[in-house]
Amino acid sequence: MEIFQEALPVLWAGIKLTAYITLIGLLFGFIIGLITALFRLSPIPPLRWIAIWFINFVRGTPFLVQLFFIYFGMNSLPFISLQPVTAGIVGIAINAGAYIAEIVRAGIQSIDKGQTEAARTLGLTSAQTMRYIILPQALRRMLPTFVNQAIISLKDTSLLSVIGIAELTQRGQVVVSATYEPFKVWGMVALMYFILIYLLTKLGDFIERRYELR
Repeated sequence: MEIFQEALPVLWAGIKLTAYITLIGLLFGFIIGLITALFRLSPIPPLRWIAIWFINFVRGTPFLVQLFFIYFGMNSLPFISLQPVTAGIVGIAINAGAYIAEIVRAGIQSIDKGQTEAARTLGLTSAQTMRYIILPQALRRMLPTFVNQAIISLKDTSLLSVIGIAELTQRGQVVVSATYEPFKVWGMVALMYFILIYLLTKLGDFIERRYELR
């Protein structure tokens, strides 16, 4: 019991930082994903090419390499100075953004084209049609996949310890070094990740049910 009392405050601080980085990273990741998806569906070729290149590049490289590039690579430039937490958020946002872009694209394309034609017939502009007709329906269909991506991003935060961020996994390593109780400590860390992901899944189910009731 003593080990739990000793480890809990340290791991709790790691949970808070993990949740913060995941939340902010996903928020920016959604913005990046939405813009990239709209570029991907744009009739303007250069915008499509930029979006396709970005998606393929991010999805085709390991997250750890992206993280090293953002933190060590970019910090080697004379005019950039990224703190570890900032670099972690940027890494999560960019990585999630590429996957969210494909989720958004698939969601938008799943909406019947007749609705776009009907909205345009009623006098709505392309932007109004996307904002008021297509996106609300597409977001509802994307929700389960968004939750999956949020879970993946949450798990990816465990890699942020390699650039010195004291998130949950890094805190677990610190406690193990101090207590020499790896079985109990890593068991606690695994349980905390499970609880975070379980709560995230339940939140997704709740939001999905609310959408269905409307």
